[in-house]
Amino acid sequence: MDKMQVVTCTAPVNIAVIKYWGKRNEELILPINSSLSVTLHQDQLKTTTTVATSRSFQEDRIWLNGKEENISHPRLQSCLREIRRLARKRRSDDDSEVDSSGLSHKVHICSVNNFPTAAGLASSAAGFACLVYTLARVFGVEGELSGIARQGSGSACRSMYGGFVQWLMGHQSDGKDSLAQQVEPETHWPELRILVLVASAERKPVGSTSGMQTSVQTSCLLKHRAESVVPGRMVEMIEAVHRKDFSAFADLTMRDSNQFHATCLDTYPPIFYLNSVSHQVINVVHRYNKHYGETRVAYTFDAGPNAVIFTLQQHIPEFVQVVRHFFPPEINGGQFIKGLPVNQVALCEELKQAIGLEPIAKGISYIISTKAGPGPCVVKDPTQHLLGSDGWPKNTV
Repeated sequence: MDKMQVVTCTAPVNIAVIKYWGKRNEELILPINSSLSVTLHQDQLKTTTTVATSRSFQEDRIWLNGKEENISHPRLQSCLREIRRLARKRRSDDDSEVDSSGLSHKVHICSVNNFPTAAGLASSAAGFACLVYTLARVFGVEGELSGIARQGSGSACRSMYGGFVQWLMGHQSDGKDSLAQQVEPETHWPELRILVLVASAERKPVGSTSGMQTSVQTSCLLKHRAESVVPGRMVEMIEAVHRKDFSAFADLTMRDSNQFHATCLDTYPPIFYLNSVSHQVINVVHRYNKHYGETRVAYTFDAGPNAVIFTLQQHIPEFVQVVRHFFPPEINGGQFIKGLPVNQVALCEELKQAIGLEPIAKGISYIISTKAGPGPCVVKDPTQHLLGSDGWPKNTV
């Protein structure tokens, strides 16, 4: 068998604090507003992708989480086509005697997430960022890749960088200026901590793609948001991140999450991503902040019921106890807290009474404790490849 080329990379999940909702161009995935996100640490949440190319492969194939999927999906095809186009362009620009035969070879792609897919944990963002990053390594493509990742999944362009990232909506019809940019690296705000409260790992009732289309067609609030609200919020949010001003960051994050879900309600027929557990989280956060007379904790929700909580390191132990108290987990269940360790503290009666809500048993399955992290990276250890020496997945379902 001829020499197979194999590369494995990992890429992160990102959580938008200024939300992307609505496209002005479906095919190129161009948004109606800019957005800003925090890249989560890959020690807790990541996609791993291995890409192999070989003359012996008959066709392009892809396996996701152990199961073969249809490679002809238009968004997968966009990413493959763009990377191959850039690789060909680079070879013809180079004029060097680079081996260009590899460009016609087919690819085998194998990808796994270490978290539930489609549970509102931005799996498509990490997945497409990882795919594009890995393909680029295999085909020797360098430079700006966020515009290609965007054509796989809009929010994937933001997972091409670590830390705090903005996706500039751009104005050109070809989308060449609709790209992601790092605002600050992951090392910028070490005290900032993130908790993902997993209320449910079920699939979303309305997927993001179709939800967005309906919102763009029917919601006047969405149009107002994109044109009159988000531009100012982007400026304020970038400023808050630069200054590490938690109070301003938290306030904007919660307001923007609430407005995004308001546009879902303003969509006709309306879309409900939040459930009773989500509403209780919102109430707990506001009452907790009110008790202390300052904003110590913020929530944000994407297109699903899972809350993502932002707070500072010093408040983590107490707030985790608050979550435990108001959402008592199953006693015998597995670990309630996964990820970065959290110290146990006792809650004072006064705080419980100040929040004063009826607990919802088993409302939250578990908490992922994490922080801001780096962008995609290459895995050096060849034992970590998801494809064997024959170019086929090591593990399948």
